[in-house]
Amino acid sequence: MKYAIQLLIAVSLLPLLVIAQEIEKDTIEDKPSRPAFESSFIIDNPTNVLFNKNTLEAVISHRFGLINGGTNDLVGFWAPSNIRIGVSYAIHERITVGFGTTKFDRLQDFNLKLGVLKQTRSDKIPVSVAYYGNFTVDARPKENFRHLEDRYSNFHQLIIARRFNPNLSLQLAPSISHYNVVENTMRNDMVAIAFGGRYKISSQTAVMFDYSQPITEFLQDNPHPGLSIGFEFATSAHAFQIYMSNYNGIVPQKNYMFNDNDFFEGDFLIGFTITRLYNF
Repeated sequence: MKYAIQLLIAVSLLPLLVIAQEIEKDTIEDKPSRPAFESSFIIDNPTNVLFNKNTLEAVISHRFGLINGGTNDLVGFWAPSNIRIGVSYAIHERITVGFGTTKFDRLQDFNLKLGVLKQTRSDKIPVSVAYYGNFTVDARPKENFRHLEDRYSNFHQLIIARRFNPNLSLQLAPSISHYNVVENTMRNDMVAIAFGGRYKISSQTAVMFDYSQPITEFLQDNPHPGLSIGFEFATSAHAFQIYMSNYNGIVPQKNYMFNDNDFFEGDFLIGFTITRLYNF
């Protein structure tokens, strides 16, 4: 009788053990997927990457001159170059704030990135969604402007990314750029869409591409689309990107609104971006 009672209890508990295992399995599968990208930018556009709370990211972006800019430029290395130095800090695992300063036009950008959705391992949530925005001040001498607000521009982008497998990640990113003051033939707002991707060819090396298509049309002299291709070499705390691009503005709205370089006419340049993470 004693053994019969023990057997009955064991049989009764068996379904509970199975349910517990299933719950544990579902919990594991529904954990957030690994980040789709290694860096906060994929060449010219921000990615959905957000870092752990209290992480500081330092970024140096450098663009040489156009390869076809002149016979005495050594494929752009001796030509005037654009540089941006920036930092961002994760005040929460879903909120990052940052600041950057850029050489051309002395642009000072204050930026914000918010995590909206995270892709899960079970694909219950199939994509990650993030918002990136900035407010930028043109800090050139005041004689370049009639009013204080003429210095201001801003940028807003929704980033939809998916990590398809350990090697392939893609993102789609609609955006709107705004300048308070532009030429009469332009519009103050530019709606655009970007498409980028990354494919790992080794544990620390990946091939990248980034394409940006302006949609809003100006009365004349529409900006050219942006196209960038390159490589990324990444470790747990560093990432180094080297690429060819026809964008030299670095700050997104500068590229989307004013790019007059046609990649397919040979108007491209060599650039690189270095990032370093510090955990506190």
